Amino acid sequence: MISLKEKLAIVAIGGNALNKPKESPTAENIFKNLEFTSKCLVSFVRKNYKIVITHGNGPQVGNILVQQEVAKDIIPPFPLDVNGAMTQGYLGYMIAQSLKNTLSSEGIKKDVACVVTQVLVDKNDQAFHNPSKPIGPFYSKSEAESLTIEKGWNMIEDAGRGYRRVVPSPIPLDIIEIEAIKKLIKNETIIIAAGGGGIPVIKENNQIKGIEGVIDKDRASALLAIKLDADELIILTAVEKVYINYNKPNQQAISSMTVEEAKRYINEGHFSKGSMLPKIEACIEFVEHTGRSALITDLQTLEEALEGKTGTVITK
Repeated sequence: MISLKEKLAIVAIGGNALNKPKESPTAENIFKNLEFTSKCLVSFVRKNYKIVITHGNGPQVGNILVQQEVAKDIIPPFPLDVNGAMTQGYLGYMIAQSLKNTLSSEGIKKDVACVVTQVLVDKNDQAFHNPSKPIGPFYSKSEAESLTIEKGWNMIEDAGRGYRRVVPSPIPLDIIEIEAIKKLIKNETIIIAAGGGGIPVIKENNQIKGIEGVIDKDRASALLAIKLDADELIILTAVEKVYINYNKPNQQAISSMTVEEAKRYINEGHFSKGSMLPKIEACIEFVEHTGRSALITDLQTLEEALEGKTGTVITK
């Protein structure tokens, strides 16, 4: 994947880049984790990439909802789209600051900017009638049952890790700030955009209006990559490679797969809805639209993956 030609990559960083599992979600811990994340992301600059960084926000939105629930008798809670904007702002600030500091310490002069991004969805999307996107902390089964009764939350078991609240996750259709992002890329700026999948908005009478939901970060990353005509979509997660039969005696790491093979693995049930499935689906969407490749790997092995030595590559 190394080239002397400058390439544009959309880089989706996962939750571990911000907060480790079972780690207290403090600002100090997020900044600490972003020190390592930023050092890994500098690999792109060294290899002559332009990059747009996206990130998740499910746990952070969930934490804001918990805080607002506790304080609801003092300060009225905000709607979910506004809470998403809050997380885009503060996580974008933290990523931008950490990355800028890392670049400066290595003598690299690059501007870094966060674009609080609105993403267009269809107000008639069936997702609004079928909540499916996990947000917030994990709960035990008994806690989940109590929250369903007390708050009317929709709760699901999430990839064997516990129970989480689920909210509507509409399909992203367009990026409202796409032209501004293009201008920043042209000016050699490293961008953080579509954080948490972007803020879901609809259009009514040619006016933009927020709607409650959380867009899947990987789907939004694929859309952003398509709209920007990116050379690569790179999804960074908690595993070095994609596995079939994951966590079973016959688990198998996959170094490369075609779109056709990826769809077959999906139909065979190899990928969990709460973890790998949306990443595979996002890669498929990008590859089918562009004919280019997508990469899934983890931060620790990113540099080797960019050299084709590890990771899972999805091709047409």
